[in-house]
Amino acid sequence: MCHVCEDNVICCDLCAHRCKIRDGKTGICGVRKNAGGRLIPLTYGKVSAEAIDPIEKKPLNHFLPGTEVYSLGGIGCNFRCKHCQNWEISQIAEFRGTLYDISPEEGVRRAVKTGCRSIAWTYNEPTIWHEYTKDMGRLATEQDLKTIYVTNGYITEEALKDISPVLDAFRVDIKSFSDSFYRSVCSARLEPVLESTIVAKECGMHIETVTLIIPGMNDSPDEIRALIRWVVEHIGPETPMHFTGFYPQYHMTDKVPTTAATLERACSIAKEEGILYPYTGNVGNTAYQHTYCHACGALLIERRGYRTDIVGLDGSRCLACGEKIPLVV
Repeated sequence: MCHVCEDNVICCDLCAHRCKIRDGKTGICGVRKNAGGRLIPLTYGKVSAEAIDPIEKKPLNHFLPGTEVYSLGGIGCNFRCKHCQNWEISQIAEFRGTLYDISPEEGVRRAVKTGCRSIAWTYNEPTIWHEYTKDMGRLATEQDLKTIYVTNGYITEEALKDISPVLDAFRVDIKSFSDSFYRSVCSARLEPVLESTIVAKECGMHIETVTLIIPGMNDSPDEIRALIRWVVEHIGPETPMHFTGFYPQYHMTDKVPTTAATLERACSIAKEEGILYPYTGNVGNTAYQHTYCHACGALLIERRGYRTDIVGLDGSRCLACGEKIPLVV
């Protein structure tokens, strides 16, 4: 996913930064290098984190609910978020951990052996792992494993379409509905995230959005309402939207944690604007952690932390009224 744009310079086409990389240098992500006119993915098969997670931890509430997901992370990121919770691996200049090799074949073998129904590329930005995730995704589909990107959404249209045949779910962070927030906090822009989310929808991927609400920065009701209206119009009212709590960390320790009331207010706005399934996260128990039928209000999925009990579903239909629920089961 690159092309030569001038002598000894390669233009990377993976993410919206579209870095122009000179010989011997890397792009913003720090893991894709121009080596004598070839763009080399330095972290192909290099893993920093491996875990079996509840799928709700991603968070995904409408994609294989109640199952476990084989999760892999690498190093590097194309964002510079001041509040990053995984900065030890995402900010490559500060990485001091250990990398180990897991081939695409071995990753799929481990996922199957553990009984997981899906593989997620997560913890750092999977876009910059493109060749690795594509190769593993191809093998995963042959084993009937679903695949997931937990992503900041800064992938280009061409890169997303390239991997779309082997990517089932696009769990995207929409960090704010303000371009100035993206520029000042993430060193990125908003519009490419919105564009890629639309492309993912067009490609038939399951989509859930996450917005980390930071007090005083992206928590105004007007901004939240504008984001929700965009999702309703462009992605659809059935899209699960997660509003999650911030805790001070990395380079943003001067802010206070988000209250449950703030997240519940965001969910209330989402309901007002037509979102069928708004959720809270990172704040303990609230009324918006469970899944209720949008037609009759019956409890479908009960969640306590990462414990998930499916109590009102027959496949993807409500047991109480028979309504089809937008779930991948």
